[in-house]
Amino acid sequence: MSDRPESTPPAEHPNWPALVEDTAQPWETLSSRALVSGMRSVHEDLVRLPGGVETTYQYRQRGPRAVFALPVTADGQAVLIRQYRYPLRATVTEVVAGGIEAGESILAAAQREVAEEVGGQGGEWIALPGFYPQPSISGVVFYPFLALGVTLGDMTHEDTETIERVVVPLPEAYRRLEAGEIHDGPSSLTLFHARRVLEDRGLL
Repeated sequence: MSDRPESTPPAEHPNWPALVEDTAQPWETLSSRALVSGMRSVHEDLVRLPGGVETTYQYRQRGPRAVFALPVTADGQAVLIRQYRYPLRATVTEVVAGGIEAGESILAAAQREVAEEVGGQGGEWIALPGFYPQPSISGVVFYPFLALGVTLGDMTHEDTETIERVVVPLPEAYRRLEAGEIHDGPSSLTLFHARRVLEDRGLL
């Protein structure tokens, strides 16, 4: 387990500052309206393209952001979850994830989600590359972490969550990734980016 103080925030990953809008925009927004309001709002804009063509575009605006985290215990166990996802009508294997609440830092959101979903506390938090999950229809930005030396305790799931904590050796977690058994895209990418750090630390 790292002796790094838990309260010391990790440096941002070098790619995080690049996850912003371009200074110059090739498409001109002529009008915009909300089709769906609320947490997962959907907008429809009338836009003019560089060649002069006008078209409508439906999308989720940039943000809200979300965090993903792969917790690893001091004895080298990966902590995953099995969660029922209503749109799929299926239960899938994932890493810990959740939204960033108003006024909450990216790190604090990741630590809160790990505590709630798998009862994980402490450890060393390492920022991984951020990414856009569905850039053709969504401006949402995801920020993943690797958490090392995590201890497990009681979980505090929300009433709307159906979650099972799954603790497996790291090689088994990566066997599942390579076998295509982890169907959630952001979870797969979080595991992919965490791999080099785990190998460098001699954990994998």
